[in-house]
Amino acid sequence: MTPAWSRVRGWLQGQVRAAWQARGPLPLLMGPLALLHWTWRGLRRVLRALGLARPQRLPVPVVVVGNLLVGGTGKTPLVIDLVAALRARGWHPGVVARGVGGGAPIPVDVEPASDPAQCGDEPLLVRCVTGAPVAVGRDRVAAARLLLSLHPSCNLIIADDGLQHRRLARDFEIAVLSRAGLGNGWLLPAGPLRDPPARLRSVDAVVLHGEVPPVRIHSPFYRMSTAIRDATCMVAPERQVALADLAREQQEHNLRLLALCAIGAPERFFAQLRAWGLRIDTLALPDHARIDATLVPQGRYDRVLVTEKDAVKCHRDPRLGRDERIWVVPLHASVDPGLAELISNRLQGASHGPEAA
Repeated sequence: MTPAWSRVRGWLQGQVRAAWQARGPLPLLMGPLALLHWTWRGLRRVLRALGLARPQRLPVPVVVVGNLLVGGTGKTPLVIDLVAALRARGWHPGVVARGVGGGAPIPVDVEPASDPAQCGDEPLLVRCVTGAPVAVGRDRVAAARLLLSLHPSCNLIIADDGLQHRRLARDFEIAVLSRAGLGNGWLLPAGPLRDPPARLRSVDAVVLHGEVPPVRIHSPFYRMSTAIRDATCMVAPERQVALADLAREQQEHNLRLLALCAIGAPERFFAQLRAWGLRIDTLALPDHARIDATLVPQGRYDRVLVTEKDAVKCHRDPRLGRDERIWVVPLHASVDPGLAELISNRLQGASHGPEAA
């Protein structure tokens, strides 16, 4: 994908996301296709009811973290927080994911040196940040079985973005909602929903990420907030700077800054940077898109600010891997600890407890 096409595709995705927030001409035009989506969902429900698409149960409890919308709502920061919180409660969690953006045809065990082009950027980020075992695959059941065979001490599986993957039986479901809420409330492609709003009735908990529009919630709900406050030089991690100090440095030395990301909600990242007083040019690529040195030519910018999710891809390009202009802006998440407490207590009654490690 050329840099120009990456920019165009990212812009188009932004326009579609904006259109999905209302019931305007484009969503209405896509209405018949949304009806096909609804019909397909109904057919799958019938197959499950007849026992022809029975969920596969694993020998350990499974917690699913997902959302109703396409795009980013904060699932991965929540998964990272849950790994740490449940580990502190005696569990030994592993993570399975689809590996969106990766091209591996069979389940893969993710290592810190894995190629994000094979395993996906978010699973690699989870592996590097948490140190927990991570496996990816189109078939979550097969990925989970691979993980358990390679990491027998794991006694809990967290499925990142598995709410619609019904083949994987689960003991606890979490739906994450963000500032986009439920969009226009319509199914794909007339709206952003992969499941109808009624799906919130069956989940075990809902996590509200930031300011969320009013939504009818039938399950216990918990708050999550995320913020950025500092940046780290990718080449020299010992070099760190608070974003407030970077804003002062920019004013004093007229630094030229580029904010580059390939995430589901790029406008949120850009707005957070501007809130610290930073003057930035922006480049939003499609979610999970490849990042290489052709996107940040020498001489145009003094520093390039990227998310942690994008940094794992920058490492794969030798030119970016040596580029001192690349600074990583980590996302700091704060989650109501009551969620991990509820999960741990609920799973005590499942097939295994934390002492089964």
